[in-house]
Amino acid sequence: MKKAKFSAIPMAQNILQLCLTKNIKKVIISPGSRNAPLTISFANHPEIEAYSVVDERSAAFMAMGMAQKLDAPVAICCTSGSALLNYFPAVAEAFYSDIPLVVISADRPVERINIGDGQTIMQKNVYGDHVLYSANLYSEIVLDKVPKEAKLQQKYREAQQHNEREINLALNAAIEKQGPVHINVPFYEPLYETTTEFSTHPVSIEPILNAKTTTQQALKPYVEIWNSAKRKLVLVGVNKPDAIEQQFLEKMAKDPSVLVFSETTSNLHHPDFISRIDRFIAPLEIAENPKKAFQQLQPDILLTFGGMVISKKLKAFLRHYQPQHHWHVDPKKALNTYFCLNKHFDIQPNEFFSKFFPQTDQTESGYRDKWLKIKNKNDAGHKDYIQEIPFSDFYAFSEIFRSLPDQQLLHISNSSAIRYAQLFPLKPGNEVFCNRGTSGIDGSTSTAVGAAKFSKKDTTLITGELAFFYDSNAFWNGVLPETFRAIVINNGGGGIFRILPGAKNEDYFKHYFETRHDRKAERIANEFDFHYFKATDKDSLQKGLKNLYSKKQGILEIFTPTELNDEILLKYFEFLKELK
Repeated sequence: MKKAKFSAIPMAQNILQLCLTKNIKKVIISPGSRNAPLTISFANHPEIEAYSVVDERSAAFMAMGMAQKLDAPVAICCTSGSALLNYFPAVAEAFYSDIPLVVISADRPVERINIGDGQTIMQKNVYGDHVLYSANLYSEIVLDKVPKEAKLQQKYREAQQHNEREINLALNAAIEKQGPVHINVPFYEPLYETTTEFSTHPVSIEPILNAKTTTQQALKPYVEIWNSAKRKLVLVGVNKPDAIEQQFLEKMAKDPSVLVFSETTSNLHHPDFISRIDRFIAPLEIAENPKKAFQQLQPDILLTFGGMVISKKLKAFLRHYQPQHHWHVDPKKALNTYFCLNKHFDIQPNEFFSKFFPQTDQTESGYRDKWLKIKNKNDAGHKDYIQEIPFSDFYAFSEIFRSLPDQQLLHISNSSAIRYAQLFPLKPGNEVFCNRGTSGIDGSTSTAVGAAKFSKKDTTLITGELAFFYDSNAFWNGVLPETFRAIVINNGGGGIFRILPGAKNEDYFKHYFETRHDRKAERIANEFDFHYFKATDKDSLQKGLKNLYSKKQGILEIFTPTELNDEILLKYFEFLKELK
């Protein structure tokens, strides 16, 4: 075991000690000079598991993936200047995805800001409203010892107490509220002096972890509304695996007045849930009388829990055909996504269901069965359609999800990848994650690599090629486990822009929207010693998937026809509409 050695600077010691007392022991460090006191302290303490990642953007997403998988805060540490701005995409994602990310940035002392000193920007509160707490620490006066003068001693103690309190409040906010926080630490030189004895002993303020509760009596008015409604829609957004007790899922599934919509990222599995929402909604949009169909689907009560919802079609439906009551269950926040939210139960879903469902009755209704018949018809038609189509994105995704081994940690990149994933069934043993907080492609690979580090399951990343190339620095950091595999759908550009409404026949479309290219993942595979496989048709796809899972640390690149993919997808919804 390494012997503890840390910076001689008290502020760096305080941060190290308070991280340890709050069990924050995973830190990703991006190299720099101004953060040397923090680097020395984290890298040389036996209880800290530190990683070095040069690219701050990749480092932040990697830490976010770790925090997501560990369900605990992970810290990132960088030097001053533009370094911490490169954290911002991951900070925003963590904020909207409720992931505890602790940003610790080194800074110059306040009198060095905006005077022309190198590697210096205005770092105070730089993340604005995208963090739960900004701790701006006071600069420490460089002295050989605590000053003898009483007034200076008092000022010194007050500065120390301010810094200790700010560090505590920031770390506690990450733990209590589950989100990103920022600690900005200005250091004077010298930066590299070390010690083996702590000169400070900060007071640790314990985080408040008592979960909120409710009573059956408090829920009774809502039970009465629930029991009288004949059309109830339960919608689940991003949700951690195994987060909801099975008894509550069965309760919802058995009620004939309740229809449950779940997404790929909901991590819920039940044969009587509608889990392929776009497959269900899209045929209604182009039906002979869509207004009549949507009026029949329109719920009296919309009960939601979980995070962000992917389906744009579902959002459009609920915004136009609003329920009389929209209730959201979440201990932290309730987003008015459908512009009709009128009740927030700020408790955990299991706590809500445990007090709510014992008071409810099954209501006689044909609501669930009517729509499950359509869902089952679409499921059967889906299988028929796949048999007819040529090699394409649609066919590739169908084979990927059919061939996925059980018990995978599955990360899916944004853009067309997650939208295609919404159309295909998943095995219950697979855990699904996607950066849906801000829905960017920028850190999908790094997030998957970070999560893979602490997963007991093998990890598969399913990604489009633009997201994959964009974030290839994820592989440069020496933390990739052997059980990591990537499936890259290479359709020669941003395929989603052919699916979305737009001017795809205009001359500028290919260059400025679709960003056509001839890059291949094989070069990246060679650079980082991955096994590499490619597929260009149905036979090579099946062979490639088989070979990928016979090896460790592999990349399968699937080349699909650029100008055929959107046509096959749009015809799919027309095909489902015509089913009898």
